[in-house]
Amino acid sequence: MTRTVASLHPAHRDDIADLVTRRPVPGPGVPQVDPFLFLNHHGPQTYAPGNRGLPFGPHPHRGFETVTFILEGTLAHYDSGGHESVIEAGGVQWMTAGSGLVHAEVSPPEFKRDGGPLEILQLWVNLPSRLKMTSPRYSGVQADQIPVVPLPGGAGGLALVSGRFGDAEGPIHPLTGVFMAVVHLTPGGAAELPAPRGRSVFLYVARGKVSVGGTAVERWNLVRLNDDGDAVAVTAGADGATLLFGHADPIGERVVAHGPFVMNSEAEIHQAIADYQAGKFQGTGKLVDVGQ
Repeated sequence: MTRTVASLHPAHRDDIADLVTRRPVPGPGVPQVDPFLFLNHHGPQTYAPGNRGLPFGPHPHRGFETVTFILEGTLAHYDSGGHESVIEAGGVQWMTAGSGLVHAEVSPPEFKRDGGPLEILQLWVNLPSRLKMTSPRYSGVQADQIPVVPLPGGAGGLALVSGRFGDAEGPIHPLTGVFMAVVHLTPGGAAELPAPRGRSVFLYVARGKVSVGGTAVERWNLVRLNDDGDAVAVTAGADGATLLFGHADPIGERVVAHGPFVMNSEAEIHQAIADYQAGKFQGTGKLVDVGQ
């Protein structure tokens, strides 16, 4: 049985400097899709040669995970735990901030020099209270490290970031068993995607138009689904579609967010701010100069 649509939530335009940005969650009527807290959709846009690149210089996080999907362009990551990478189009960065990291997500020098197309999705995934102060970690995977599972009937492919799909397993192994994928549907392609009962489903239409369980969904919409089935039926429009799709067990705990910190109480937020200001985040002070 496939799930029915509960509601649709269009992304709100909220540009950051010259970076085109849309945000479907949090938004009116959808503070979160527990444990999925936040999504920024940057682009699509084309940068001219000699640009300043992305504006996300060093900043702290605690209490959750950031998952960054590079649809087009390139992205350099540096953090205070000593992790560095440059991820190309089709790749993914998964950072567990846990007890605290300072990181930067910026454009590499070549992109600033030459310019080019850019489109990036960044998703925040909450951690339960028992894991909020876990040791930070980071994984950066390129497109060729992510298995793309063909969908039946030539409907497209599912790029499996984490979890299992058929005989494939994603390269990232999240602490909380999150299933995460980028689904590319061919024009008119129809597929049933896994959505086990009791799990929260995250479904965002990044490109194209689709029908979800018979409900028409435009590009840049988040789809909230009822927990009344174990799959999601999706059909792409005439131009095909790209979806960010995942599911996870809901945490069901109080969420207190303040800027880059997500905890369970105001006292924990105050402690996070104090710890950051006191230089207690992992390796704070070791972050390389990223030239911002």
